[in-house]
Amino acid sequence: MREQLGGEADAFFASYGQPRTHGLRINPLKLDKGHPQREELIRLFSLRPVPWCGDGFFCGDEARPGKHPYYYTGIYYIQDPSAMLPAELLEARPGEIVLDLAAAPGGKSTQIAGHLGGRGLLVANDPDPERAMVLSENIERLGIANAVVTSAYPGDLRRRFPETFDRVLLDAPCSGEGMFRKDPAIIRMWSPKMVRNCAAKQRALLHDAAAMVKPGGRLVYSTCTFNREENEENVAAFLMEHPEFRLLKEVRLWPHRGEGEGHYAAVLAKEGESAGVRGRGPGGRPGGGPPGRSVRRGRADRATLEALEAFHRFAAEALPGFRLPEEGAPLLFGEALYWLPQPLPGWPDASDLAGLRVFRPGLHLGQWRKGRFEPGHALALACHGSMAAWTLDGRAGDPAVEQYLRGESLPDPDGRGGWGLMTVSGWPVGWLRASGGLLKNRLPKGLRRQI
Repeated sequence: MREQLGGEADAFFASYGQPRTHGLRINPLKLDKGHPQREELIRLFSLRPVPWCGDGFFCGDEARPGKHPYYYTGIYYIQDPSAMLPAELLEARPGEIVLDLAAAPGGKSTQIAGHLGGRGLLVANDPDPERAMVLSENIERLGIANAVVTSAYPGDLRRRFPETFDRVLLDAPCSGEGMFRKDPAIIRMWSPKMVRNCAAKQRALLHDAAAMVKPGGRLVYSTCTFNREENEENVAAFLMEHPEFRLLKEVRLWPHRGEGEGHYAAVLAKEGESAGVRGRGPGGRPGGGPPGRSVRRGRADRATLEALEAFHRFAAEALPGFRLPEEGAPLLFGEALYWLPQPLPGWPDASDLAGLRVFRPGLHLGQWRKGRFEPGHALALACHGSMAAWTLDGRAGDPAVEQYLRGESLPDPDGRGGWGLMTVSGWPVGWLRASGGLLKNRLPKGLRRQI
């Protein structure tokens, strides 16, 4: 690093003795630029703008936004400010088909989804199933309806989806030199051999990612490490092997030059003009979950249609203000009913997901069991309280809010009926079901606060 940074090396090494930087990113799917609750968040957490991300803010560790009830509503995502750079450089636009190849825990995927604005398709993938589960939970919490979450090896995706995506983000696993302040254990793991091994794996991942970019599309490669071997040298080698790509820009963020833990990103453009989706998967059912029922050419089978009709009856009663996204089709995945995003007519359908481990094939509407529909937690978070027939609304610190987040049922003095939403300042945190003078708590057990 001394050779790489020259006279700046001492300042760089001294930065490791400084406290790490904290940040959060406001979710534009819920709070757009003019929303008054943005100003409330800025005051509440003493936020300061991140220059390279319009929805990003610096905040102090003392703010503890992860403990606030607003966290459960998905109106923001806690993220290192430097890590907000790659998704901004990707410049995803509404209606596009985008792949986040190594997506967990979901910071960049949720950021991309904000740029898509609910249109198009985001495939968020992580090969590690445990990390993919966390990714799926964060996609759900932020109310993202047009995402498919998979856990597949990049080579398997490359063979299935050649030249399919308008934009691909590869935030590659790396030696983590930008994580030293956050996790000192990474310092003990680091070695020159680790750097060499990471660089070799990254080159293979770049090859896989490049094959899935449409002609005329964009690939962003990024790491949270500082050495040249995993960054500029990898990109230079990639360009020698892939003359169909050209380098648009390389950007570095350094911890001694500004706030943030640091990041590297390269923006690469693939020559040519897009000819639409090239890749189609083999027929069959989605893998990685209970057996689903195929949805072919936009036509659903009888069981799927019955489940969808049950959902519509439920929504007419409990969510009269909710409308399914126009671009999509129902998919019955065992007993789970999803709304599968389809940015192109009939694509993707169940056959395109066949054989993949799929954690979330779109928006989970709910469970259809023995002719009865029960709404999914994801559906609650994809709504606003104004869409529901009734809500129990509270503010941070209200006893009812704290009781709900602990998983407790609440009294129902108003004699409500059926399903409703528990909301915090209008934003849902989960379902309630009125029965026998009680509002029964339907917050998933894994999301409840521990007493």
